[in-house]
Amino acid sequence: MASLIPCPHCGSRPKEEFTVKGATLARPAPDAGKEAWMDYVYLRDNPRGAYEEYWHHTSGCRRWLVVSRDTATHEISGSRDVALSKSVEVIR
Repeated sequence: MASLIPCPHCGSRPKEEFTVKGATLARPAPDAGKEAWMDYVYLRDNPRGAYEEYWHHTSGCRRWLVVSRDTATHEISGSRDVALSKSVEVIR
């Protein structure tokens, strides 16, 4: 069975309709030093477990979502619209 992403606008859709854009990281302040920006741009932790990522519903509503995913099992627990803070949880 294909992995499904719960889109707050379109319902559960196959993951192939989406493009993963990366982790939801806190951006450094504009006046932060070079070291902070170097870490933000080039260095990433590779966490195991629950994580939030930006996904774009490329072949659907074209909205940006924050998807909550477990990096170890790839299980998706929910998603929310970035702009509207509208969220959807996976119901099993």
